[in-house]
Amino acid sequence: MIYLKLFLSFLQVGMFSIGGGYAAIPLIQNQVVNLNNWITMTEFTDLVTIAEMTPGPIAVNSATFVGIRIAGIPGALIATFGCILPSCFIVSFLSYIYLHYRKLTTLQNVLASLRPAVVALIASAGLSILNLVIFQGNSIALKNINWIGAGIFLSAFIILRKSKLNPILVMCGCGLSGLALNCLMQAL
Repeated sequence: MIYLKLFLSFLQVGMFSIGGGYAAIPLIQNQVVNLNNWITMTEFTDLVTIAEMTPGPIAVNSATFVGIRIAGIPGALIATFGCILPSCFIVSFLSYIYLHYRKLTTLQNVLASLRPAVVALIASAGLSILNLVIFQGNSIALKNINWIGAGIFLSAFIILRKSKLNPILVMCGCGLSGLALNCLMQAL
């Protein structure tokens, strides 16, 4: 039964995550945290971090991680298969359609109308994770602010917006800064 549940949950993620990995984050969160309670919100943030750092799409990496956590290797295979199956069918079908009808104005209008929805999904995911990092999932109040997390976020945001620094180097720098600052805070 758990295999079927994993398959169907990630089949939905794979079917409705239009716009790529970041757009899939709220869908994955809904399936694994809210509906099925497979992991906590804190674990979900760790999951997104790990899925970002490992090669491959976020949704597929998340499916593999959750699958292995819930039902071992068979669970990982089933969840991953459920996640990629819709894409295989949809991409094959859409590539056929697009090659034949790419010059139609109606098709271009449909593609343009999907862009705002994708931006909204990405913004929703980003704000959910930002809330967890800065306010640690608690109510938004000055006393609940994680100042180290807020400082690292703001620093990384400014660095990435103002310079052409490699995002991987920024991530590594943020990780080392967070480690050093948290160790320093514990020592005090």
